[in-house]
Amino acid sequence: MPTKKKPQVTAAPARRRELLDTAAEVFAEQGYNATTVRTIADHAGMLAGSLYYHFDSKESMLEEILRTFLDELWNGYDTVLDSELGPRETLEALVTESFREIDRHRAAVAIYQKESRQLAAQQRFAFLAESQRKFEKAWLSTLERGVAARVFRSDLDVRLTYRFVRDTVWVAASWYRPGGQHSPEEIARQYLSMVLDGIAVRT
Repeated sequence: MPTKKKPQVTAAPARRRELLDTAAEVFAEQGYNATTVRTIADHAGMLAGSLYYHFDSKESMLEEILRTFLDELWNGYDTVLDSELGPRETLEALVTESFREIDRHRAAVAIYQKESRQLAAQQRFAFLAESQRKFEKAWLSTLERGVAARVFRSDLDVRLTYRFVRDTVWVAASWYRPGGQHSPEEIARQYLSMVLDGIAVRT
């Protein structure tokens, strides 16, 4: 079977979204390289050849999944960063927005976590590396502002803190399920309480 075919028709938006959601779940569960177009088609309840009427390759599907996730993430982040909040409030808003994105795009976040380093080496997915640089700058500058304003501890290692916050937020994609007991806002509130205030009882 050829790896690429020119799409013959354009999927209706709802159907296209459904197919991309299915592909995202399969990529997240099985890994991108291990996933075939046939596997995605089987999960979508269609023939593999029929999938090519909507997308020219699994690479196109993955690119659209990741671009959609990152576009929405940055729409939220940019709103926060442009709001001129204090550093603590900015950190809180960024964490909350991150958990909202996990709620909206759990599978895409899982793919990003597992695959982005390898994918970013390909020209088609170079946008992943650019997003990562932008992401790091936003978080580090927020932490640095907090230290300068004496909102965060003066002995804070901002790069280590950034890595801790980044990893502990996004790893939630491995266990979070939309519609669960806690809303993304509630999870963010609990998480922020632990990060900013600790878990030990104050004496």
